[in-house]
Amino acid sequence: MVEKSIKNAQRYGIPYGIAKENIQVNDTLENYPNLKHFIHPPYHITNPPYLYLGYIAKNSKRNLRYFSGQNEGYQDLYQIALINDLKHGLQNIIYIIPANFLFGFSVSNKIRKDFFPFYDIRKAIIFEKRIFEFTGTNVCICFFEKKAYPSDKPIIFYALKVNSKTIKKRYNLSADNFYRAGGEFDEYVSFFKSPKPLRINFYLTIDEVERNKGKIPIKLLDVSNFSSGYFRFNTYMVNQNFHDKIKSNPLFVRTLDTGTWEGRAGIYDIQETFGVDGIVVTKEKYRTHPIQIFTTPNLSKDDLLLLRNYFNLMLEYFRDITDSEFLTTFKYSSFDYIRKYLGLSQTKKLLETFSIHLMSLKEKTLLKILIDQKNIVGIKDILLSINRKDENQTELFQR
Repeated sequence: MVEKSIKNAQRYGIPYGIAKENIQVNDTLENYPNLKHFIHPPYHITNPPYLYLGYIAKNSKRNLRYFSGQNEGYQDLYQIALINDLKHGLQNIIYIIPANFLFGFSVSNKIRKDFFPFYDIRKAIIFEKRIFEFTGTNVCICFFEKKAYPSDKPIIFYALKVNSKTIKKRYNLSADNFYRAGGEFDEYVSFFKSPKPLRINFYLTIDEVERNKGKIPIKLLDVSNFSSGYFRFNTYMVNQNFHDKIKSNPLFVRTLDTGTWEGRAGIYDIQETFGVDGIVVTKEKYRTHPIQIFTTPNLSKDDLLLLRNYFNLMLEYFRDITDSEFLTTFKYSSFDYIRKYLGLSQTKKLLETFSIHLMSLKEKTLLKILIDQKNIVGIKDILLSINRKDENQTELFQR
């Protein structure tokens, strides 16, 4: 690779002797260069290694040494590279790194929180298409510049976003949201969360089915049994209470875009989609298979339909205004949109903004009309009035 790099440098007009002297093998993650040897301040341009901590723990444990000591808590090798440049005070750096640096949640919250008080992004190019032959990771090219002094002010920059088309977007990264891009969704679910939200639980496990044996048959899709492009299903004999619990919670969340417009992430009806009563997990729980949703208290069919329609409308609304940036990219697709993954925490937070169990019949009727009209402003106004009414009632009760 050194020889290839030297030849590549020569094609750019760099003399062989200079390239031979300066292109070397060195593990800069572990042994950072001594900057005293540089005549001029270095401008670091790099495509650092991407290797997620969870993968390392399973497959390449020798690399865990990079994440010890002061580096504990970081989640990827590229983050170690970034923090090394920060520690050594480099003025200008250009990184080709996974796009989850900008858009990820727990995987990149810490590095952004530690890095951005000291660096601005001058500009960026974000790719939602395959760039590298050996990885399905979306990448971005970020031009970083060291701040004159540490600051937690918002970082504002323009980026070119490249997928089936190229658009220019303005980004505003705030410390309140761990400097995460695409934060409109998070702001909404935080501001509109109900004072008394529905209690949401996910997954129906085989252990729970086994604990509730009885004489009533129920047909369950087994998401742990998938072959030839289909999930298998089985009939189980359960007791009355458990049967009623499953039947009264007929919704599931599809967390992953299937690759067609009809199969986008969202909430769907189990019977309509699969022709069964419920969805059971007989082995490991995975976040990417269909997951049954359980609400407390139980809701009527009409209320469940309203809840589902609200959720899917708002999900598509935020996909539209953020270009789906609040979701996690799931590899690539030849279709005219990029396949995305919807997190269970995001599902729960959005459901917690819709307190259907606290609404009057008049409020439900009005919301149904607004949802059918896709009137987002009207929906927000109604939800805000419901939340304020409930807050006032709670305050009076406490007094």
